[in-house]
Amino acid sequence: MAAKHLCILIAGLTLVGGDVCWAQNDAASPQPESKSPQAPPQPNAAPKQESPPPSVTIIGAKEAHGVLGRDVRSPANEDMGRIVDVIVDRAGVVRAAVIDFGGFLGVGSRKIVVDWSALHFGRVADKGDSITLELTKDQVKAAPEYKEDQPIVVLGASGTLKPL
Repeated sequence: MAAKHLCILIAGLTLVGGDVCWAQNDAASPQPESKSPQAPPQPNAAPKQESPPPSVTIIGAKEAHGVLGRDVRSPANEDMGRIVDVIVDRAGVVRAAVIDFGGFLGVGSRKIVVDWSALHFGRVADKGDSITLELTKDQVKAAPEYKEDQPIVVLGASGTLKPL
């Protein structure tokens, strides 16, 4: 036991010089007698670095809510459909929302794409609250239908669209 404390003291004093002292506590923990040959270092192998811990942000329950499945209404409180998808550009910036518009229980409905800036999220504290779309029902009815793997036509409010 005294040898262990002495070794720790010596290791602490000589650590600056790079010396390392190893002590064996008991004979019960045998050390392997033969040393295995070490593999030659890889010329292009980068040293393994531990990744830093992820950053953490806490958002209050009343501060943010999901938008998929939310009802969308016009400024005149007309039913405009429901958000079913979000479109992002190559940089990951949200550009538009896909709204399932018209129909009843999915029959006769069609998907349209509206510019993200045309949506207003002022009243989304509860799941029952809707999102307001800055377009009229007639404007949305005239919008071309969204189809996957086809060019996307985005309906914007008052000329605020920016090309993708």
